[in-house]
Amino acid sequence: MGALLWLLIPLFAGLAASVWAWGTARRNPSPPDHDTWEDLDRHQRLRTVLSNQ
Repeated sequence: MGALLWLLIPLFAGLAASVWAWGTARRNPSPPDHDTWEDLDRHQRLRTVLSNQ
């Protein structure tokens, strides 16, 4: 029975790590980090439009 109790330690550690990973992954990124490539494309399009005028 004592050996089976030692198996609970990795089980609880794994569950805690899973909950922690799920909780941190659900945070929304801050506004500048939403989509850097989309922002870069928008900036390039704006530069193209303004350079043609």
